[in-house]
Amino acid sequence: MPNKVRVGSLYSYKACGWDLLAPPFGNPQEGDVLRVINKYGCPKANTMGMCYVEQLDGSFMGMVDTNSLTHVIKRGKHYFAQTCE
Repeated sequence: MPNKVRVGSLYSYKACGWDLLAPPFGNPQEGDVLRVINKYGCPKANTMGMCYVEQLDGSFMGMVDTNSLTHVIKRGKHYFAQTCE
């Protein structure tokens, strides 16, 4: 079951699923903080368990599996993984 992601939210990247077989062309590294985006004329986020991501500076990273993303929260200069309690 694929994760659901929200456009504009921040996520930490750790490759799994399709990203291990065919990595995105932007070559994100494990632990990179990425923002989910929608591109004009392309499938919206969560379509078939995939979404487009960009780095925080706005550079496009490509399409990734939503299971490769873990939601993070920014507090000051630091990012923390959101945990369910």
